[in-house]
Amino acid sequence: MTVRSILDEKGYDVQTIAPDATLREVMAVLAEKRIGAVVVTDADLHVVGIISERDAVRVIGRDGPARLDDPVHAIMTTKVVTTDGNETVHQVMEHMTAGRFRHLPVVQAGKLIGLISIGDVVKHRLAEMERESTALREYILST
Repeated sequence: MTVRSILDEKGYDVQTIAPDATLREVMAVLAEKRIGAVVVTDADLHVVGIISERDAVRVIGRDGPARLDDPVHAIMTTKVVTTDGNETVHQVMEHMTAGRFRHLPVVQAGKLIGLISIGDVVKHRLAEMERESTALREYILST
């Protein structure tokens, strides 16, 4: 199973924000959409960064609420790991575990087309394991 199969199931909709938006605006999007991260893109949907709720909490906790008016580009993670959609679920799990991040933008031809979270990966993997278990049970019962 590939990243594309996860996107085909969950959808390709991604919340993005411009680099000059404020942290306050990011927090509003995170709260309104009940999500954990927003991808920062330029006008052509090229990924320039990502900002998560953890990033926001870390900055505000360290520096105080005055940082809410700072631009996203001053706070975001700029070295974003991405995938092209052809990687397997296992490969993505390894990247997320090794990099200690929970959100992975999916890029095709240099442009953002989707986003998967560790929750999406785990849900997909559990469903895959259930299918395997059912197939084994049916095989055993049929012999």
